[in-house]
Amino acid sequence: MIEAPTRDPANLNPIIMNPLLDETLSQEIAKQIKSKAKSPFDNAYRAALATEGVSYVQGFLVIADKPYAPIEHAWLEMGDRIVDPTFPYLGSAPTQLHYFPAQRIKVKQLKAMVEEAKEDYPEDDPLPIYGATPYAYYGDVMLGGKEYLEAHENAAKFSTELIRQSGELN
Repeated sequence: MIEAPTRDPANLNPIIMNPLLDETLSQEIAKQIKSKAKSPFDNAYRAALATEGVSYVQGFLVIADKPYAPIEHAWLEMGDRIVDPTFPYLGSAPTQLHYFPAQRIKVKQLKAMVEEAKEDYPEDDPLPIYGATPYAYYGDVMLGGKEYLEAHENAAKFSTELIRQSGELN
């Protein structure tokens, strides 16, 4: 599981970020697939189909220079790097983006899951994918299993710490 970066309490800049967002590749892939601003799941899906050696990841994003609330999001992982085809629209430096994965899906499995969802629920968008039932609602945030709850809790704790540190610095 990706952990939030270690932080120096006197400084909001990350000390350790693992894995690193590959800004250049994120921008290249975003351009190649013609990504859209408010479509992180579709962007990541189309990028996964167009890119070899990646896993599709769903989870949460916390942007350290925004209101800090966790955002349900999708991206790719390529080895020890994050590739985010929605990155060009986020308006933040890579060091301000903190990813909290809930699930990783191999591309072959992803394609099968999307096709099955299209067949079973043709009127609904097949993304995001929430894995196996049972599902549970966690507030107004999302629908998902235990891994979603854990990822959301980690992102929320990190957000709370950012807000606390921001208040101390002002």
